[in-house]
Amino acid sequence: MEWILGFSAIILLIVGLVGQAFELRKIRIDSTQDQLGSANIFLNKKNFKWYAIIIVGVIIWYIAERM
Repeated sequence: MEWILGFSAIILLIVGLVGQAFELRKIRIDSTQDQLGSANIFLNKKNFKWYAIIIVGVIIWYIAERM
């Protein structure tokens, strides 16, 4: 049972990181040159769903390690 949790955690982490990378790329292309170097690009509302997926993956990974 632990290996199912481990694999699901790895899949969630990969999906979250790749999805966030594509989302940041889209935000960077759509943004103006003034906001390009800004740290606010990470606080965009579109990124929060990817942050949630990454956090859930880390929590499941932690649970799988402790079982």
